[in-house]
Amino acid sequence: MNNTPFNLENQDTNSKIVVALQRISEAFKVLLWDKAKQLGLSPIQIQIVLFVDNHNDDLCNVSHLASEFNVTKPTISDAIKVLNHKGFIEKGYSTTDSRSYTVQLTDAGKRIVKETEEFANPIQTALSSIDPLAQDHLFKALSTVIYTLNRTGILSVQRMCFGCKYYSKPDDNHFCNLLNKPLLDTEIRLDCPEFENKV
Repeated sequence: MNNTPFNLENQDTNSKIVVALQRISEAFKVLLWDKAKQLGLSPIQIQIVLFVDNHNDDLCNVSHLASEFNVTKPTISDAIKVLNHKGFIEKGYSTTDSRSYTVQLTDAGKRIVKETEEFANPIQTALSSIDPLAQDHLFKALSTVIYTLNRTGILSVQRMCFGCKYYSKPDDNHFCNLLNKPLLDTEIRLDCPEFENKV
């Protein structure tokens, strides 16, 4: 028998989870495209303004954005050019390298963020109908999957606790050495501003 998750006769739980994640991914893309069409932007342009709004300047450059969204540098450069032309972002050039710059939001860009940041609310609403304990278990499982995909090189960027130099797991419990406190499964961050790669 064909063991791929897309074989309708394959009913093992792992395969059904893969198909479920694919459908949620499709829902995310549909919601993002709908919002992009409403505003005359592309999905990657929306993702860039949302990312820039929520991250430090050192992560808001062409190289990092290309890695973050798994696209080429020219794709990011083109998207930034359009956003700059529309007045949503501005470039902050490096004092040591005139070719290097970070991306910052303008006031118009901050208004666009307000119009776009809720595009995934239907997915959040669907999740809120799940029992809180089930949500905790789902988050724990997805965190592990994300970290595993990162460790195998499929996801190139991650700033989650498991890969951070401040994270440890004494006595099989999560611990943040920066905050100097234990963490619950639900306190594990997928994108932490204090993240530093383990050496």
